[in-house]
Amino acid sequence: MTSLELVKKIAGLLDSKKAQEITAFEIRDLTTLGDYFVIASGSSNTQVRALSDAVEEGLSKEGIEPRRIEGYQTAAWIVLDYSEVIVHIFHEPAREFYGLERLWSDAPKIPLDE
Repeated sequence: MTSLELVKKIAGLLDSKKAQEITAFEIRDLTTLGDYFVIASGSSNTQVRALSDAVEEGLSKEGIEPRRIEGYQTAAWIVLDYSEVIVHIFHEPAREFYGLERLWSDAPKIPLDE
């Protein structure tokens, strides 16, 4: 699976659990962190955990495991690191506060509506 296919798979998993404002950015030309960021929001800490679980379980079924997961305990901002694709799942107020879209505004946005 290419990293772009992984982005779309993750977006689909997030959408299936009613994630809000799912966006993806290509960051490969701006940093060595990875190729893409996927950013989504949940309306509560419980939903943020459920979104994280959906991504992790859905990809695990395909043999894809995250290198690292951060923030699961507090569930204000959970980061799942899949090497080329880094998934950021925010509780809405934390997303507004940190403004990743603003910080990475130079990165091309990836269309996910296919």
